[in-house]
Amino acid sequence: MRIGVVGAGILGLAVARRLGEVRPDAEITVLDKEDRVAAHQTGHNSGVAHAGLYYAPGSLKARLCREGIGLLKEYCADRGLPYDECGKVVVARTAAELEPLLEIEKRATANGVPDLRRLTSAELREVEPHARGVAALHSPTTAIVDFPAIARAYARDVTDAGGTVRLGFEVVRISRAGERVAVASRDEELVFDRLVICAGLQSDRVARLAGDGPGPAIIPFRGEYYRLTRPDLVRGLIYPVPDPRYPFLGVHFTRRVDGGVDVGPNAVLALAREGYRRRDVSPRDLKETLAWPGFAALARQHWRTGAKEMYGSLFKRAFVKEARSFVPSLKTSDVVPAPAGVRAQAIDPDGSLVDDFRISRLGPITSVRNAPSPGATSSLAIARYVVAEAFG
Repeated sequence: MRIGVVGAGILGLAVARRLGEVRPDAEITVLDKEDRVAAHQTGHNSGVAHAGLYYAPGSLKARLCREGIGLLKEYCADRGLPYDECGKVVVARTAAELEPLLEIEKRATANGVPDLRRLTSAELREVEPHARGVAALHSPTTAIVDFPAIARAYARDVTDAGGTVRLGFEVVRISRAGERVAVASRDEELVFDRLVICAGLQSDRVARLAGDGPGPAIIPFRGEYYRLTRPDLVRGLIYPVPDPRYPFLGVHFTRRVDGGVDVGPNAVLALAREGYRRRDVSPRDLKETLAWPGFAALARQHWRTGAKEMYGSLFKRAFVKEARSFVPSLKTSDVVPAPAGVRAQAIDPDGSLVDDFRISRLGPITSVRNAPSPGATSSLAIARYVVAEAFG
């Protein structure tokens, strides 16, 4: 059996790796348009291995995150890759945030997150001396990792098992002849018996090439970060109580495995799917964003939040003011710009932000249509799920 996987990010490589384990007789080929693996979302994320605090109990996110973080921890230990359980505090800044914090604690408990502890204001300062809040939830098993290094290790596993990772292969056409699937670049065509699409920022486009429906569509949101020049202000991870209307978690402090600390992200509409800088504009991407009916509905519902995020993007002081509500000693001079990421946010035609993982099946083709955070944390579990669903 010949199996193709479109996408050499962490999910596509995890799926190919799993296929090598359960179908050692198959010929497995990973295709990606870039010249390296983990070029986009995997290579531009925060590096947090999430413990499963926020997700609706019983959802795919909740189930696969909890399974995935256990598998990821074992994998990193086996491969000698960084895995630092530096812990996370979710901070309620005011009394109004206490009830939402309790809801997060209930969800996390239902999801089986271990060793949770509710902190008083004084106890919060023991964990994070520079943080302030009326209460917090401490998750000591939330970790930080190097996801690009993990993706490269997955790629080595694929090739060590006899598979192939083809870089510089941009998929421009997918066609079916019975149960066979032809996948073409501008110069070459390959034929597979099965195809799995894990195309991240391009997932809706590639799925449509394969004959899948138009929705959900990917709307790109750029997450902009600053980096602390005083990393001693933060020991681990400091997060806000998130707004339940959005899958974004808000501005937070993230320690990295290299010892640095990033602050962010805010979330602003990107004018290109791979637009990591403000000046990056793709007329095609922007036209598709504006033409998707869900975008107009989203803008009508949430324009105030969008305006606030844009204000924080344009004015550093506004960004730092938000971060200072958690760490009052933070100064504007304590932060410098850091690399941005772009989130592939799936949006339904009615403007709903797709929160859970979404995977579709069309004959011999399986498409991962939505796998945002905690997608990287869950990568090994998502791979097991996809392979079990698609290949029995």
